[in-house]
Amino acid sequence: MNSSKSYVFGRAKEGAFPKVHKAEGLWIEDDRGNRYLNASGGAAVTNVGHGRREIAEALHQQVLQYDYIHPTAFVSPVVEDLAAALAQRAPQGIERFYFLSGGGEAVEAAIKMARQIHLANGRPERIRLISRWKSYHGLSLGALSAMGRTAFREPFAPLLGDVVHIPPPYCLRCSYGLTYPGCQLRCALALDETIQNIGPNVVSAFIGETVSGATLGVYPPPRGYWKVIREICDRYNVILIQDEVMCGLGRTGRWFAGEHYEISPDIVVLGKGLGGGVIALSAAGLQAAHFEALQSAGGFVHGGTYSHHPVAAAVGLATITILEQENLIERAERVGKVLGDKLMQAISGFPHVAEVRGLGMFWGVELVRDKRTLNPFPRKAQMVERIWQSVFDKGVIVYKAFGLAGSDGDAIIMAPAFTITEKEIEFLVDSLAQGIKETTTAIKN
Repeated sequence: MNSSKSYVFGRAKEGAFPKVHKAEGLWIEDDRGNRYLNASGGAAVTNVGHGRREIAEALHQQVLQYDYIHPTAFVSPVVEDLAAALAQRAPQGIERFYFLSGGGEAVEAAIKMARQIHLANGRPERIRLISRWKSYHGLSLGALSAMGRTAFREPFAPLLGDVVHIPPPYCLRCSYGLTYPGCQLRCALALDETIQNIGPNVVSAFIGETVSGATLGVYPPPRGYWKVIREICDRYNVILIQDEVMCGLGRTGRWFAGEHYEISPDIVVLGKGLGGGVIALSAAGLQAAHFEALQSAGGFVHGGTYSHHPVAAAVGLATITILEQENLIERAERVGKVLGDKLMQAISGFPHVAEVRGLGMFWGVELVRDKRTLNPFPRKAQMVERIWQSVFDKGVIVYKAFGLAGSDGDAIIMAPAFTITEKEIEFLVDSLAQGIKETTTAIKN
């Protein structure tokens, strides 16, 4: 075989990417011996670090004991154990978990669950889904219909479902031109207005990222937002789905990001870190009362070849065990504050840094052409890609976000493993500061 030719249809446009050789802890090494600090966890996936022997051993033992077992024929104890472990840590009332592979699959399952819950309760007229602009929920057609990321939606607009979108909780660029707290959470009240305009009896569910991630460059909602959303959903009997694929499983310094906001959703969606970065694993967690309604109506009409997979469950269980035994959730909160403080001190005063925001091990830096007006760099400038490359060349991997202001707007995301050291944080922050300074200076010149 000609080794110089690739037969892979890759995720990105083909270019001169380095060839990975090994990964351990927070570091990835290429075949030339260059080392890179994985400060983004890939796409906020690697939460316990690369190369965890405990996970490898759990996977190995599970394959030897039993691997693919169809979930309509047998009960798999390891799957039961993972569900129990999640239920013990989940928001109040979330007691049942439906396991799939990618986060987009779990989002699609959650949307279908909401519809079937209404059918089971004699409400067949409830068919409409409400989501938010500048959201990310996955790239399959159902999840993409719910997503609010313009660049990803445009090529497939004729294929998308009829989902209604409302403005996100994005105080820096408030859709209403208001300022918190004087705004009285207008972005949350938009849900009430939208439900009334669509018709209160036809809305099935509202879906939102508990903490906005990839499309808004990490944006925790203002205090009180989720309580208002919960009250509105209760008022109109609308199913509330919280998407925690990116922000869940300790990423924000809590097992579930919803803990920061003291509410329980009807359905919560998990993914990414649930498999420790080792295996594709996601889940949709459901309130017990809704599960009973579905069961009484004949069950959930859904499935997946790799749903409820024992080997994936073993990896998920090993990941949760590591998070628990090493107190990594608490560490994500404590050391995450150090990361946030150092980012604030180092770059918040830069002329092209509009905002540094985040919580736990989940931080974003929004970049603008004009800090006073918040006028973004045009997409054609490829600003975030240039900064990313500059930082990568210094040996640090961050995550690119774009489209924060229409199709324009740029942000950098940091979401390292919870095991990151203060020395590694200093390397990350110094490299990012240099990358931003060098790139923006070059643009001006």
